[in-house]
Amino acid sequence: MLRRATKLDYAERMARVVAHIGEHLDEALDLERLAGVACFSPYHFHRTYRLVVGETPDQTIRRLRLHRAAVALSEVEPPLAEIAQRAGYGSSEAFSRAFTSAYGHTPSTYRAQRVFGELPRGGMTPPPPPGTLAEELAYEVEIKPLPGFRLFGLPHRGDYNTIVAVFEKVFALGAAHGLLTPETRDFGIYYDDPGSLPAEELRSFAGIAVGPDAVRPDDFEEADIPAGRAACLLYKGPYADLDRAYHFLFGRWLPQSGREPANVPAYEEYLNDPKSLPPSEWLTEVCLPLED
Repeated sequence: MLRRATKLDYAERMARVVAHIGEHLDEALDLERLAGVACFSPYHFHRTYRLVVGETPDQTIRRLRLHRAAVALSEVEPPLAEIAQRAGYGSSEAFSRAFTSAYGHTPSTYRAQRVFGELPRGGMTPPPPPGTLAEELAYEVEIKPLPGFRLFGLPHRGDYNTIVAVFEKVFALGAAHGLLTPETRDFGIYYDDPGSLPAEELRSFAGIAVGPDAVRPDDFEEADIPAGRAACLLYKGPYADLDRAYHFLFGRWLPQSGREPANVPAYEEYLNDPKSLPPSEWLTEVCLPLED
């Protein structure tokens, strides 16, 4: 077994690779380049990355490119051929097969279900106009008391849709520090309204819940979710579509609820593993803290 210092070093190096992938999705990301980012031998990089991150580099690249494609399909433009090319596919047909396999719909069908106008800054769609299918979507909202959560993690600044690379780094470092167990809970805190600020100014935090006695490693920051009542809904589907849940929660449920939101940011808990399940099966609980 690797010594803790060595495990942490490997985790940090592989986390650098994930961040590099997320920042250079339009570039060639061959094995030698990624091994160089990790300062690792190309002969052993692939196996080490898979064991530390939980998937191969090619799977990470494909997953992040398809996630970005799903976000792009929320707009009328760009054309499907351009989205396919940016996702690394030589033809629209190959892209369609890969996207359909991952998301359960062809790119054209997915776009038809998503497009209601141009995206505002920050990567989220505006509320759908009256009479559209999406306007009729409803979620069951439950008001429940929730415990407070102490989180170790990392801040993110920028489009909320790009926080995935930060989570990968949190998981890699958390594993190296021995903080991850099958019971570990994962949270994202979202401090700003993406319809009101430029994407580059949006603030969020990717974290894992820890116990009150946990000692924070130097390479983590800490955030807290206070205990209290929250309006929670369960969303099932791709993270790129989570804005639908927010539109319902803030645009339909809250005005009719007679409740006041607390001066606490909304947050999400991710209830299953996106690496082992297709996007259509991803479960996210969206929570809006309320005044008592």
